Amino acid sequence: MDRFDAMQAFARVVETGSFTRAARTLHMSKTTVTQLIQQLEARLRVKLLNRTTRTVKVTADGLAYYERVQLLLAALDDADTALSGAAAAPRGRLRVDVPSPLARLILIPALPAFHEHYPDIQLDLGVSDRNISLIDDSVDCVIRGGEITDISLVARHIADLPLGVYAAPGYLALHGTPAHPRELQEGTHRVVGYRQARTGKALPYTLRRTEETVVVHGRHALTVDDGNAYLAAGQAGLGVLWLPHYMAMQPVANGELVRLFEDWTIAPMPLHIAYTPNRHVSRKLRVFMDWVMELMAEHVPQIAPPSPGR
Repeated sequence: MDRFDAMQAFARVVETGSFTRAARTLHMSKTTVTQLIQQLEARLRVKLLNRTTRTVKVTADGLAYYERVQLLLAALDDADTALSGAAAAPRGRLRVDVPSPLARLILIPALPAFHEHYPDIQLDLGVSDRNISLIDDSVDCVIRGGEITDISLVARHIADLPLGVYAAPGYLALHGTPAHPRELQEGTHRVVGYRQARTGKALPYTLRRTEETVVVHGRHALTVDDGNAYLAAGQAGLGVLWLPHYMAMQPVANGELVRLFEDWTIAPMPLHIAYTPNRHVSRKLRVFMDWVMELMAEHVPQIAPPSPGR
C-alpha cells in the first residue's frame, strides 16, 4: 500500500462524501480507492468510514484522522515546493472557474503578464457562469459575482463592480427611451433576464435616486445564464440590460449600447474568489489570488460610474 495515495484517497472521500466522486477527481478507479482505504483501515486497525449502498459517513476516529491527514498533506506539498525551489517560483496545475465576460475582457488579456511572472504555473481555466462543485469538478477556486451564500466555502472579496442600465439604439428606436425606471415594468418595454445559477430565477434590480427606490423585475422576451450571451442579447435589441460597466465600456464606445438613468444608482456587484477551507492553499493559488486582487484594483477605478452632473 502506498500510504500517501491511501491518505489522499481517504481525504478525498471525506470531502466528496462518495467513493465514486473521489475516484473521479483523483483519476483512479473506484475499486482502487476502495482497496486503498480498506488497506489503510487494516493498517490502523480502526474503522474510518461507515459505508452503506447510499451514503458514506466518517466515523469519530475517521474525523480525527482526517484532520491530521490534511495537515500532513499540506506539509508534504510545502516540502515539495520548497525543495523544488518553487517558494520563489510556484509551479504546477491550477484549476480555476471564472465568469465568461470577466475572462474575455479582463483576465485573459492580462494573462501574458501573469505567465511572465509565473511561467511554471499551468492554468486550467473553466469559463462559465454555472454553479459548480469545487470538489466534484476538481477546481481549486472560482471567481463569482454576487454574494457567496455557500457556507462550505471561504470567500475572499476582490472588488465591487459598478453597474448601469443599458440598451441598444435599435431597441430604443423601436420602444422609445424610458425616462423613469418604472417604465420598464409598463408598456412595450422588455428586459433581458439573467438567470441565477443558484436559484434558477431571473434577478430583479433596485435603482435609487435620492429618497426614491424602484425595484425592476421587468418582462422578459429572453432569459439567459451566461454573461456573454446576456450582453449579445442586449446588443441585438432584445431588451434592456443591467451591466457591470467594464462589460459596457466598449459597446458604448462603438455605439452599440446607450446608458440609461445616469442619475440613478444601483448597488455595485461584489466580486469574490472562493475556495474550500479543507484544502491546502498552495503557493500557486495564493499568488493567483493576489494577482487577481491587483488586476481588479487596476480596473475598478477605470470603470467607476461618472459623478452626478458630469
